[in-house]
Amino acid sequence: MEFKVGQIFATDEEKLAVAIAEAHLGLSEGGIPIGAALFDKDGALLGSGHNLRVQQGDASMHGETSAFRNAGRQRSYKHVTLATSLSPCWYCSGLIRQFNIGKLLVGDDINFKGGQDWVQEHGCEVTVMNDPGLIKVMGDFIIANPTLWNEDIGED
Repeated sequence: MEFKVGQIFATDEEKLAVAIAEAHLGLSEGGIPIGAALFDKDGALLGSGHNLRVQQGDASMHGETSAFRNAGRQRSYKHVTLATSLSPCWYCSGLIRQFNIGKLLVGDDINFKGGQDWVQEHGCEVTVMNDPGLIKVMGDFIIANPTLWNEDIGED
């Protein structure tokens, strides 16, 4: 599925679909299936990305970070929506908090629940969608790759 910067996504489900497509792309590349995308107040895609820690050997390239970098500089993030396939870890939650991203869409908080409650406590609107297909993909990945998964979330 091809998405273009500036393309409008009207619903939360459509926005999450971009993050899900990015997660599947990451998995197909041999990486961790976590994707994300940022949208402006009108639903225009600012940028998307997926976890590239394995592919690039860069521990900082989580899905949310990749999408954030691909979105480029924004004057303000108060009216930006971040759709992510998995509840953001503390590192990515810090990014959300640092830039005061206004809305967070979470595709799965069953397999992992990072700092979404914390960002919500600090003013970010959080919507948990718990997409069944996404939950299965991530759950299967964690079972098949426990060492890689633990590395990604900073566990020994």
